[in-house]
Amino acid sequence: MLAQTHLLTEADGQPVAVENPQGRGEVLLVCEHGGRLLPASLGTLGLSAEALSSHIAWDPGALPVAMIMARQLDAVLIHQRFSRLAYDCNRPPESPGAIRDVSEVYQIPGNANLTDGEKAARAQAIYLPFRSRIAQEIAARRAAGRPTVLVTVHSFTPIYFGQPRAVEIGILHERDARLADALLKAAETTHLYRIARNEPYGPTDGVTHTLEEHAIPAGLLNVMIEVRNDLIQEETGQGVVADFLTGLLGETLADMHRS
Repeated sequence: MLAQTHLLTEADGQPVAVENPQGRGEVLLVCEHGGRLLPASLGTLGLSAEALSSHIAWDPGALPVAMIMARQLDAVLIHQRFSRLAYDCNRPPESPGAIRDVSEVYQIPGNANLTDGEKAARAQAIYLPFRSRIAQEIAARRAAGRPTVLVTVHSFTPIYFGQPRAVEIGILHERDARLADALLKAAETTHLYRIARNEPYGPTDGVTHTLEEHAIPAGLLNVMIEVRNDLIQEETGQGVVADFLTGLLGETLADMHRS
């Protein structure tokens, strides 16, 4: 049963979802921005339908790509059902980016002038269950002697504040660059996509929280993958990108294990 809070009710459902929970692969996939639902208690946050379907609310295409990867890698996938406009699960509660009252050109009235109690209620209802589910999965795998490679999947808009972005796939990392280095090295031979390190975001933008929270302290191989969302708007593109990422990741990990 879902615990009642001031934010969520039974009708809203659980904030965190797990796909392929019995997956036996070493990769653990996480998609923090895959959903765009809003708890009924928040209404529309004062935003238009257009804004609520745009990239400020979620990462379009990221979850379908992650779900294909989960099937291909036999990986567990943990994803957030609610929009990052309610709470951004790739930010800790103390971060100003956890609950934004402005995102790009959009003012978000329902997030303006929140009290500390209102912010805490959102973190308790949305962020903490998500963080706990990832931690539980990693702990269970460790107890069973299973390796874990943490990979988070995101998408980004091709135009940001009016500026086009040439990069198509970003390989992001924090201070542990082992897997990112290996992926970038393996990708040097491909001409399918323009791939770059820590683009269009990097650690200084505060986007690596999940890696810092769950992977780096435990010494787990980890990486954050960003895909330009115009490449994954449709099912065909999602499949092509997922196939590429699965192949790149699988071959890279196999090479790392052999060395």
